[in-house]
Amino acid sequence: MEKQTIKQRVLAAIDQEKDRLIALTERLWKHPELGYKESFGTKVVADFLRDLGMEPEENIAITGCSAEIEGSDQGPVIAVLGELDAIVSPEHPAADPATGAVHACGHHLQVAAMAGVAQGLVASGAMNELSGRVRFMAVPAEEYVELGFRSKLREEKKISYYGGKQELIAKGFFDDVNISMMIHSLSLPKGKRVLISSSSLSFVGKEIRFIGKEVQAASEPEKGVNALNAAVIAMNAIHVQRETFMDKDSVRIHPIITKGGDIVNNVPADVRMETYVRARSVQAMLDANRKADRALKAGAIAVGAEVEIQDTPGYLSLLNNLELEALFRSNAVELIGEAAIVDGGDVRVSTDFGDISQLIPSIHPYIGGVEAPLHTREFQVTDIETACIIPAKLMAATIVDLLADNAKEGRTICKNFRPAMTKEEYMKLLEKLTCLTRF
Repeated sequence: MEKQTIKQRVLAAIDQEKDRLIALTERLWKHPELGYKESFGTKVVADFLRDLGMEPEENIAITGCSAEIEGSDQGPVIAVLGELDAIVSPEHPAADPATGAVHACGHHLQVAAMAGVAQGLVASGAMNELSGRVRFMAVPAEEYVELGFRSKLREEKKISYYGGKQELIAKGFFDDVNISMMIHSLSLPKGKRVLISSSSLSFVGKEIRFIGKEVQAASEPEKGVNALNAAVIAMNAIHVQRETFMDKDSVRIHPIITKGGDIVNNVPADVRMETYVRARSVQAMLDANRKADRALKAGAIAVGAEVEIQDTPGYLSLLNNLELEALFRSNAVELIGEAAIVDGGDVRVSTDFGDISQLIPSIHPYIGGVEAPLHTREFQVTDIETACIIPAKLMAATIVDLLADNAKEGRTICKNFRPAMTKEEYMKLLEKLTCLTRF
């Protein structure tokens, strides 16, 4: 059967259950959960996949679920991902009053888009004409928040990594995956609905503790060691490094002080900071991280304090596969028209999908239908068709392209792909970025 005929059946099957998919986004919107706490979302998605006849495995990384469907013959394994977790934005009118969590990053939309792909491929019977397997993964903990909570999970050996996709890579869930895709919401210019070939930044997370000596601040401050002063000097030392960063590397270091001392009446002896060190490439990130460590050490030395630096792997840069993007783009042209597409975008955020893209052919296009910057109190969905239904159709149509004709296109992409690193090299990098340093 011709690909175009299969696609039309798949798209019709998605349209037929459009209301159900929108209802799924609304349920997730009303129950925002932070990373590694997405029990409600896991159950809702697992039940959706189960209703389609699949047998989902639940709690694959504390939370999250995975299920797959098979084609009529052997072929590539394609993973379609959706992220379950919300972000913290307590000022958003829809934020959970207890946790401040809200889906102001649009993850509820991408999960429903993933579910829409499953709906289209299953209900249409398309897999009977396709070669390979499609795995649907509702993954936890993309947002890099609540580091103290995740640190405790790691101490308890419940997780090894803060990012959900890192955890799933380490646990082997992508060992047999040949191609991966997901979408993400983004406020796009008027008239635009899809952004293709975007970028992202690598980063490492840092938790810092300056240790001084507390004394009574009014009577004998000269006998103390002011850890807050050490932190302030360190932040200024980081600032003066900025002229050493190359513009093309898009280096970003943005520390915050999470604890400035214990009481006003004492010289601060226990001061905590957190920061990310971001850059366009892994190598630029590692270089900037060395400079940040130097600055932190300088702050401590200047006042005679000590500093502890706990590095934790953040996420790696996004590497979109050009051949895979070309297939996705051709479907976008057919479905929404050339004028609605933005080609190339300098999106200076970070995502753990970047880690996957370093290992296997992947795409991560952005989808419109929302307004206001991500993670802000103004974020809102303005066009649910664009935000949820269109991406389901685009990914499903691309999967048909990949797996039709004995998966000719999919096999070619896999054959031509050269990973930025092997899984073994990737795991060694994560190990290198997991370290505690004391000065």
